[in-house]
Amino acid sequence: MRSLIYRHTPSESSTNVNSVTLLIAAALTLCLGACSDNNNSVPVADPAATGIYAVGHTTMSFIDELRGNRVLPAEIWYPADAADTEGAMATIYPLQGNAGIESPMAFEGIPIDASTTRGLLVFSHGFGGTKDQSTPLMEHLASHGFVVVAPEHTGNTSSDNSDSGAVAAANRVPDISFIIDSMLELNDPDMGMFSGSINPERIGVLGHSGGGFTSMGVAAGYEDTPADPRVKAIMPISGVILDAYSAEDMAGVEIPVLLLGGTLDTSVPIENNDFAFMSLVNSPQVIQIDIIGATHTHFANICGIGNWLIDNGLTMDIWPIIGAAALIGPYMETCSEDAFPIEKAVRLQNLYAAAFFRLHLFQERGYEAYLDENAAAAEPDVIYNAKIKIALKQR
Repeated sequence: MRSLIYRHTPSESSTNVNSVTLLIAAALTLCLGACSDNNNSVPVADPAATGIYAVGHTTMSFIDELRGNRVLPAEIWYPADAADTEGAMATIYPLQGNAGIESPMAFEGIPIDASTTRGLLVFSHGFGGTKDQSTPLMEHLASHGFVVVAPEHTGNTSSDNSDSGAVAAANRVPDISFIIDSMLELNDPDMGMFSGSINPERIGVLGHSGGGFTSMGVAAGYEDTPADPRVKAIMPISGVILDAYSAEDMAGVEIPVLLLGGTLDTSVPIENNDFAFMSLVNSPQVIQIDIIGATHTHFANICGIGNWLIDNGLTMDIWPIIGAAALIGPYMETCSEDAFPIEKAVRLQNLYAAAFFRLHLFQERGYEAYLDENAAAAEPDVIYNAKIKIALKQR
C-alpha cells in the first residue's frame, strides 16, 4: 500500500489495524460529472447501483503541527478509469497478519480519473472505531464520482483509546477540518495526486455513531470549535446527538442534512434522529430515513468481518478462543438469517448517501426523485420524513 505523510505547519492553511480483535471492536463501536447548471434535471444514474467509475485507493498519514504533531492515518478512495485497473493490485483491508478482506472493486494506487472535478466527502468513524469500518459505502461513493477520505481519530480508535471521552469529542471536529485542509493541499497542482481534481465548493461530511456526532458538530459547531463553512451537506448515520447537542445548537445548522438510522438500534436509539429532525429548523432540507428492523451495526462492516472468519475456517465456536467472543451477539443480530438482511441495509445506505450528496454538492436535480416521499413509498423497509425550508432551485 502507498503510505504518504503530509505535515500541517503554522505557515499552511488551516497503521492500518492488523488484528481481528481490533477490527471487531471497531465494528461494534462503531452524473457523473460536474454540472454548471444548478437547475439540472436530466436523468441520472441509479444511486443504489455501483457508479460508472472504477475505484482507486491509497493510505496516507497527515500530521497536524498546529496541534502537537497530531498524526491522523487515513484511507482514501477516489474515482478511476477502468482501463487503469488492468494489472493493478486489488485493495486488501487487513484483518490479521498478512491476511485480510480483498475488495471486490478497489485497486491500489491507480490514477484518479481527472476528466472532471470531484466532490470531497470526509467520513468519521464511531467512538473507539477505525477508518476502514465502512468500506463498502466508501467504495460505492467513490464509484459515483467522489473523493472519499476516512481518517482515524487518534486517541479514540480501536487500537488507541488513550483519550478521555471529553478530549476525544473535542478533537473530532478539528480533525475533520484539518483533513479538509490537507486534502485541499493535495489538490494543489504542485502536490500531484489530486492536482485540481477536487472542487473546494463541493465538500460533505458523513459518519457513523460517534462519527454521526462528528458530522453534526461540523455543521453546528461543538464547544469552542465553530462550524466549518466549507462543508455544504452532512449525513449523520446512527449519530450520537441527543446528549451532545441542544435544540439551540441544531438551530444553527444551515446546510442540508440527511439522518439515517435503524429502528432496532439499542446502542444509539432512533430518538437521536427524531430530536435532530425536530430541532433542525433552519436547514434548507432535512430528510430522516429510519430503516425498519436495522440495528446499530447494520451500518458498519461487521458482517464482512464475521463472514471472512467463517469462510477461513474460524467458525463461531472458535471466536472466543481468538478473542472474538464480543462479535457473536452483534453478528447474530445483524448478519444471521433471522436478522434484517444486511444486503438491504447496504443498498439503502448506498442509495441515500449517493443521491443526497450528488443532489446537494452537484445540484443534480434528477436525484430529487430518489429522495422524495414517492420513492420512499416504494421502499417497504423505510420510514420517511422530510421538510424543505428553501427549494433547491431557489438556492
